[in-house]
Amino acid sequence: MLTLTCPVCGVDACETELAAGGEAHLKRYGPGSTDEQFEEYLFMRPNVKGVHFERWRHAMGCGKWFLAARDTATLEVFGTYSAQTTEPPADIIKAIKAKRPDWSLT
Repeated sequence: MLTLTCPVCGVDACETELAAGGEAHLKRYGPGSTDEQFEEYLFMRPNVKGVHFERWRHAMGCGKWFLAARDTATLEVFGTYSAQTTEPPADIIKAIKAKRPDWSLT
């Protein structure tokens, strides 16, 4: 079972207490965007097996959104951090690289 620590309230929450919100750190397109931009946002994202940055909401707790770095194949969690963060924090990147030396953010 997937367990994430909410960085807002500090509670270790299992996935039944959380609501997934999709991929983190995306450029989201909406009204006013071109058809090509919106299509790319919706359909043209890589879906590789491995490390992902995701949005989560502590639905059965504090109700706040946060971001998590985890491996989709093993469910290994590298860390959680504030939803207001525009890029993964250095300590999260360091934790990922310690376990996956070949991994890169791009």
